Amino acid sequence: MLAYLFLILAVVFRLVIPHMQPHPWDFTPVGASLLFFGAYGSRRQLWIPIVLLAATDVYLTTQVYNYPFAWDHFVSWGWYAATVWLGTRLRDRAQPLPTLGLALTSSLAFFVASNFGVWAAYTMYPKTLSGLMLCYAAGLPFYQHRIIGDLLFTAAMFAVPVLIGLRSSKLSGDRAAA
Repeated sequence: MLAYLFLILAVVFRLVIPHMQPHPWDFTPVGASLLFFGAYGSRRQLWIPIVLLAATDVYLTTQVYNYPFAWDHFVSWGWYAATVWLGTRLRDRAQPLPTLGLALTSSLAFFVASNFGVWAAYTMYPKTLSGLMLCYAAGLPFYQHRIIGDLLFTAAMFAVPVLIGLRSSKLSGDRAAA
């Protein structure tokens, strides 16, 4: 249930934040919710976060930002799938360091893939190695928000089941003592 709740949080966050100005670009719970869904969501429903976030992308791109739909969205959708898959590596063994390591991996993978997609899909940068490096350099200010958001939201989301477990065992202990 928490996996679906965190996924809905990520979608709502993406839909509400663009209308608030100023806001920190890319400070979202998307990466964390994908990792969490991979770790705790139903194996048969791992497609749900990918489809839901892809639909959100299409809506935001075409209706909110009024941009045309372009093939570089498939890069983001591939990242969604890869991040859910990374989350499955945490099933039944979500320890703090590996979890935050996968959050960093996911964050870095998004930065590399999405900026490559922008460089390849649009004419903002020359189609040269130096153009690609310019694209990555231009993305760095956004990446600082993504990495902070990914780490904070991942830590918070993965702490919730631990805290619920601690609270449940404390309540069980209190009842047994009574």
